[in-house]
Amino acid sequence: MSDFKQMLNERVKETEEIIKNFLPREAGFQRTIMKAMNYSMNAGGKRLRPLLMLETSRLFGFGGARKEVERFMTAMEMIHTSSLIHDDLPCMDNDEYRRGKKSTWAAFGEDMGVLAGDALIVEAFSVASGAFFETEHPYRVGKAIRILAEKTGIYGMIGGQVVDVELTGHALPADKLDFIYRLKTGALLEASMLIGAVLAGAEEEDCAKISRIAVNVGLAFQIQDDILDITGNPETIGKPVGSDERNDKTTFVSLNGLDKAKEEVKRLSEEAISQLNSLNRENPFLEQLIRMLITREK
Repeated sequence: MSDFKQMLNERVKETEEIIKNFLPREAGFQRTIMKAMNYSMNAGGKRLRPLLMLETSRLFGFGGARKEVERFMTAMEMIHTSSLIHDDLPCMDNDEYRRGKKSTWAAFGEDMGVLAGDALIVEAFSVASGAFFETEHPYRVGKAIRILAEKTGIYGMIGGQVVDVELTGHALPADKLDFIYRLKTGALLEASMLIGAVLAGAEEEDCAKISRIAVNVGLAFQIQDDILDITGNPETIGKPVGSDERNDKTTFVSLNGLDKAKEEVKRLSEEAISQLNSLNRENPFLEQLIRMLITREK
């Protein structure tokens, strides 16, 4: 195993332990909803967003905000998980399985699926707001909560999902596809890195650079996903390939072709790494993580 893969496994394990510390206790008359929430949160996944937040805050030396960062890491994963629960619902993608396990609604019922997704969003802000009681920098915490709310709501993930749902089954022009990619996929990635920088006390100029890096990473990540739907090995990526074409889904590849998509991933990734290096700070693991995310094969 390479040094990076070993370190990645260690960081993911570290992230898992952080998240577990904030999961609700399954007790009380309403314990079914806690079980559904924890079932979803423990279903696996890359833990990409909290990991990016952690490593971005490390880039700026944490700024004494390690406890605050851990709370926001958990909040971010709760929000991301809530979106997956809602995506799987019969009224959305109608998926009965996720990562080889029954999806939340399939395991607990459609009603509990809706409520579990809602509950995780609310619980995310409850966990994040707890940072006010642990911080010496309440302004940074307030700013981070504002970022989390904006990038989750109508100007972020949910806004992108709205356009995606409304245009399902219709050909998408390039500008609306870009809008969906930047909001539905990219908003939480951007928020993760930006919150990590804000909580660590990064200067405004550096926060602006982090936002630009995260936007490029988010776009490259989604376009690489489009590419893998055509070129990926089903055994490696864990799902059938060709689903976008079968579902008549507009993607960057369908609009621009495979070669142009590969060129765009390369351009976006090189720009992101160049911007990261311009910060004159070192976190080799973060750079390798970004490279892995946008050149991954699964």
